[in-house]
Amino acid sequence: MDFTKVKENLEALGYKVSCFDTKEQAADYMDSQIDQKTVGFGGSMTLMEMGLYEKLKEHNEVLWHWKMPEGKTGAEVLAAAQTAEIYVSSVNGLAESGEIINIDGNCNRVAGMLFGHEKIYLVAGENKLATDYEQALYRARNIAAPLNAKRLNRKTPCAVKADHCYDCKSPERICRVLSVLWEKPSGREYEVVLVHENLGY
Repeated sequence: MDFTKVKENLEALGYKVSCFDTKEQAADYMDSQIDQKTVGFGGSMTLMEMGLYEKLKEHNEVLWHWKMPEGKTGAEVLAAAQTAEIYVSSVNGLAESGEIINIDGNCNRVAGMLFGHEKIYLVAGENKLATDYEQALYRARNIAAPLNAKRLNRKTPCAVKADHCYDCKSPERICRVLSVLWEKPSGREYEVVLVHENLGY
């Protein structure tokens, strides 16, 4: 997939955009840009597949509830990530026109993307791209969310086949909040990192 158009549209909306052929190149780039900082991570298979945590923790304090430090609770790590200097997350859907879509359950990830940090990095493999807003939203609801529910062993209709959203009322439902970045939020720096590989869900 050609990133030219989405890159142009994202830049027109105020984002810095970097493109890479491989996840290793993207991880090396981010490792070179983030140094001696506190870094919050959102839950993300993309970041896991990149091995980014392992790189950054060598010279940063990285706060990720998927990698719990000894003596800390999940609640403590989640709270600390919200006040980190840098926040890193992936996305559930990215429209060619530039809308960035995420669905969340307890909302730490979408909250971290929106406020409270010097800079936010949003990473997207080419599988996250869609032709327009409607298709990006469809992808987030019917591809990313069911696959994540299945990964988390949730007792929801979508987790059984990981095929589509059933708009269920299950107490274990993970798709509780939708965030859409129409343009770059004001007051802080955002960089979208695009990778020419399939990453995450």
